[in-house]
Amino acid sequence: MDSRFVELDGQPFFLRSWGDPSLPPLLMLHGFPEYGGTWADLAPHLAEHFYCIAPDQRGYGQSWAPEGVGHYTLSKLVGDMAALIDMLGAPVTVLGHDWGASVAYGLAMFQPKLVSRLIIANGVHPVPFQRAMASGGAQSAASQYINDLRAEDAAQRFSADNFARLERFFRYGMGLDWLSDAQMQAYRTEWARPGRLDAMLNWYRASPLVVAKPGEPLTNLPELPVERLLVRCPHLLLWGSEDKALLPEATEGLEEFAPDLTRIDIPGTDHWLHHQRPKALAQAILNWTRALTVSPV
Repeated sequence: MDSRFVELDGQPFFLRSWGDPSLPPLLMLHGFPEYGGTWADLAPHLAEHFYCIAPDQRGYGQSWAPEGVGHYTLSKLVGDMAALIDMLGAPVTVLGHDWGASVAYGLAMFQPKLVSRLIIANGVHPVPFQRAMASGGAQSAASQYINDLRAEDAAQRFSADNFARLERFFRYGMGLDWLSDAQMQAYRTEWARPGRLDAMLNWYRASPLVVAKPGEPLTNLPELPVERLLVRCPHLLLWGSEDKALLPEATEGLEEFAPDLTRIDIPGTDHWLHHQRPKALAQAILNWTRALTVSPV
């Protein structure tokens, strides 16, 4: 693994990379509450086939973390990664998990010339997710934590007692046999960088997505233009069905927005599938990309 800083639109971003730079680039986008190092389990299994690049995204780890919610709108987060792809040489394959999936979808929808293939691991397209969160059903109940993370004092509460509450959030209902004491300390180190936790939480605060109360569906959601929110490139969705935060209903109707969609379940995994079964995840990715290169008979 190599690491370095690069400037994106004049601001410093920290990158980790695996593999030969001459190989096709794979941009790997982490979610909350992780950072670019989260891909250290998966990237070595892909590095013979891809040049794997994993940035600390805006507000995370060692990258630029401006103060203020307005710096964390999706358009700005997508702009960061668009600048990085321009530096790498477009188009690239993009892999996103959790919030990283939101940025990956944004790139595929709004900057389609930059993305040749889209891979999502337990992440959600904004329209099916918003529909599910607005229904007042199971996904609404599962997403109530978002309100807690958006609270003004969330950084203080989640960082108290050496990030005890954030660690409980991280571990809630998920299989974390992969998380060693040393890895947990590495996460605490990243969370403790000045201003980082509040910046990470600003991703939630800046999002326009709304969460219904359980049993109280929202009926006044605006209609979103399907044409503008299409993923036109080949799209692979990798799913850990034991995820307690993102439920299968959050992907219902995804085919409407991704006509070239392949779904693959990774058995025995949940939200942290890229840590739990990295070899299986890598094999699914490689099988899919190879199939795309096979010419039809």
